[in-house]
Amino acid sequence: MPYEKTSRRHQEITDAITYHIAKDMLPVYSVTKEGFKKMVCTLDKRYIIPSRNHFSDKAIPKLYNETKMRIDGELRDVDYFATTTDLWSSRTTEPYMSLTAHFITKNFELKTRCLQTSFFPVEHTGDNIALEMKTALADWGLQEEQQVCVTTDNASNMIKALQVNEWTRLQCFGHRLHLAIENAVKSEKQISRTTAICKKLVCHFSHSWKKRVALEEAQKHFELPNHGLITECQTRWGSRLAMIGRILEQKKALAEVLSEDTKTRHLVLGYQELDVLESVSSALGPLLEFTDALSGEEYVSVSHLKPVLRLFNTTLLAPKEDDTDMTKSLKKKILEYLNSKYEDDVTQELLDVASFLDPRYKTQYISEDNVPIIKSRLVKEMKTLELKRSGGIRVEEPEVPLPPTKKKKTLASFLKSPTASATASVDPTATIEAELNSYLLAKPLDEDPLLWWKKYQENYPRLIDMARKYLCVPATSSPSERVFSAGGNIVSCERSCLAPDMVNKLVFLAKNL
Repeated sequence: MPYEKTSRRHQEITDAITYHIAKDMLPVYSVTKEGFKKMVCTLDKRYIIPSRNHFSDKAIPKLYNETKMRIDGELRDVDYFATTTDLWSSRTTEPYMSLTAHFITKNFELKTRCLQTSFFPVEHTGDNIALEMKTALADWGLQEEQQVCVTTDNASNMIKALQVNEWTRLQCFGHRLHLAIENAVKSEKQISRTTAICKKLVCHFSHSWKKRVALEEAQKHFELPNHGLITECQTRWGSRLAMIGRILEQKKALAEVLSEDTKTRHLVLGYQELDVLESVSSALGPLLEFTDALSGEEYVSVSHLKPVLRLFNTTLLAPKEDDTDMTKSLKKKILEYLNSKYEDDVTQELLDVASFLDPRYKTQYISEDNVPIIKSRLVKEMKTLELKRSGGIRVEEPEVPLPPTKKKKTLASFLKSPTASATASVDPTATIEAELNSYLLAKPLDEDPLLWWKKYQENYPRLIDMARKYLCVPATSSPSERVFSAGGNIVSCERSCLAPDMVNKLVFLAKNL
């Protein structure tokens, strides 16, 4: 006897199939496939799979609405958030614009939520992008003043859009590093010539199964790892480095295989080409891990930017005695580019504040002249927030830096003060400054900053708001890029006729379930 469609069991299985389709980005027509129907029948013979129209017209929209309500509830409880955004074209050349939100919950969990992948069939000017972003925030009931920062790539229309909206922008570290490396590499003609040979070499092996078999035999002869060659992706500098590293690893085996055929001997790398590859690998190798490390969504990343830039300047890109002239040149050009792009005051101050609020770093990577400025900014923001929450009227006052010669008061001395009616008339600045100084005197611990703030939140009831505000900012725009990776899996060749509204729903569910 089949289940009634209104029965609890039937609904549970239908909901599970809907979740499977949405989360794993499967085509809705999967429910009509014989293999899928056989699997479901084997698991529960009493269950009759609804039609594909039921899933596309009812089940998926229902799951979308439920998920949207859940995320809407999360966002209502958020005081501050950051966003990332990007533009993308599907396989059918339909333009979309993504928007992701990043925030830290009251329980000190860093959350990423995909808000939309909206159809954007207008000219991609800065004004149009600015309007679309404002509309998206309004649709979710998010206030512009709650938005700390927007992390984007370096497209001129994106930069213009944020200028139009007068929003703070953080340039994506991954894109900046990629451009720094590309500019440095392009200036060296020897590198361009040698990498072109490498790409031809890789292409030759990828199109000849006989050469691949011969390479495997040569690897056994030279006792080398049984690794295949790596193809370069133009938009990922790390893939070029991986290609170079694999060729250097397999240079003996490659030379033997290529030398046996007169048609491929010209692809054998000589000493000069190998020296070039070694120089590139030496200069860029140490940088590879930082792009991936700063692109994560589940941990704080923005506070690492100042330490990473310092590390680049003092260690990783600093010239060494055994560096070749090419390696030194590459390091110098990459450093000059990165330093010049992070010179503006707005970006520097944002990174300083984020580094300051990371208990592992505090003032360690902030210049001595800027420390009073960061303190003053945080004191002013905390005072404004406290007045706002207490229903007070904010009075504009000049920023007062902490006097260097004034004896520091302990937080306990303020907490012992009477808190009755007198509290309302007391200027909170002194209490806030004491809390800030207490934080700076606290022993730094090498642990997740969010775990640290969660552990000591009662000691810093005002400063934790600033930590939630600034530590949620992503260092790269990778979250938006991952949204479009999901979109590429959903708008596949087999599903090229999906309506934009359904694309938005499916991407939203894939990223938020």
